[in-house]
Amino acid sequence: MNPELIALIMFGLLVLGLFMGHPLAFVLGGTAVLTTFIVGKPMVLGIVINRIYGDVLDNYTLIAIPLFVLMARFLSDSGVTDRMFETLRLLMSRVRGGLALAVVFISILLAATTGIIGASITVMGVMAMRPMLKYGYAPTLTSGVIAASGCLGILIPPSIMLILMASYSPLSVGELFAGAMLPGVLLGLSYAVYVYVISVLRPDLAPMVEAEEKISRGELMRMLVIEAMPPLVLIFGILGTLLLGIATATEASAIGAALALLIVLMRRKFEWKTFYSAMLETGRTSAMILFIVVGATAFTGVFNITGGLRATQEIIRTLDMEPWMLMTMMLFIVFILGAFLDWTGIVLLSFPIFLPIIQDMEGISLLWFVVLMAVVLQTSFLTPPFGYALFYLRAIAPSDVRTGQIIKGVLPFIGLIVIMCVVVALFPPLVTWLPETLYTK
Repeated sequence: MNPELIALIMFGLLVLGLFMGHPLAFVLGGTAVLTTFIVGKPMVLGIVINRIYGDVLDNYTLIAIPLFVLMARFLSDSGVTDRMFETLRLLMSRVRGGLALAVVFISILLAATTGIIGASITVMGVMAMRPMLKYGYAPTLTSGVIAASGCLGILIPPSIMLILMASYSPLSVGELFAGAMLPGVLLGLSYAVYVYVISVLRPDLAPMVEAEEKISRGELMRMLVIEAMPPLVLIFGILGTLLLGIATATEASAIGAALALLIVLMRRKFEWKTFYSAMLETGRTSAMILFIVVGATAFTGVFNITGGLRATQEIIRTLDMEPWMLMTMMLFIVFILGAFLDWTGIVLLSFPIFLPIIQDMEGISLLWFVVLMAVVLQTSFLTPPFGYALFYLRAIAPSDVRTGQIIKGVLPFIGLIVIMCVVVALFPPLVTWLPETLYTK
């Protein structure tokens, strides 16, 4: 059968399965199995099974994913985030939009310690949404800043997305963590600037906190130092050991989980019930991710062996486009896919097609392109109809906050993500400087 036709059949079955509402992991795996029978090559499944064992079940780096998930849950149980938010809320009470700014800064800190989107958005939503609405913040601004800031964990290291990207590319986890650090922090700071500007221009959207809520600045600074210490130790334990070459990504994730458990014990928050719940949630989240990885590995394996991958790459290569136009098209495809798939499926489907083409381009840094993709994938959590951040926020938002207000609230932040993509594209050293400084001998 013609390879181009095979590619068309596989993507057609994929789209059909997704629109029928089936889980992504089973759609990917089912499409692979059905395709082998349609093209008359069921023996290919034996090769695919070997790939699953070799590329997924024997992949040492992927052990970091459940350990980071467990760390995120321990940190949530410790109560660190709650105290940090309360401290920042009081510290920034003299600034217009202070509550929203506190959400952004706490989310940046959460991103650097958890890397789990669902946990970040849920924690921030539960802590901040009702107080912000109570003090007169607009539902659109409230929803937008919580949803967008909560998604920073997928870009700012340690991020399980970056770990998976490293596992399916020639890049190391350390390189990707270092490369994504500046763009991730700058994106968070751009959210803070937007919140402050919109709060000044539209004071009705973000009123000042009442005067009786303010306490002395010296006491607030003391509280901030005390509450910031555990997360900072955790950040150094993970990123410090990894970026300095002391530990691998898997070892750093184990250090992070151990430190997070220690924080829980030191704060006397440990309970066997919550410990069991943390283990259960870690198992569920890790299983969900790995099921998608297995399904995507089966899909790309069949896609490759039957010639669909090579045919798709040749079609892209024959397009009469400048390299920057071709990369723009790739990133636009990732953006569109983000409205329908989660980041796991997008990474595992696009990497085998895009990365070999990028590697063939002269003067193009693969690290720079992968980090650009990571920035674009921020939008996959925010773009309707299947933006997971929208679902997480809808589940915890008060009933009087409409879904339309949540969607309207995230639109300016999607625009900021696009602007950051342009900035990173125009200034590649934002990505390459830190990895070159740390890893170039």
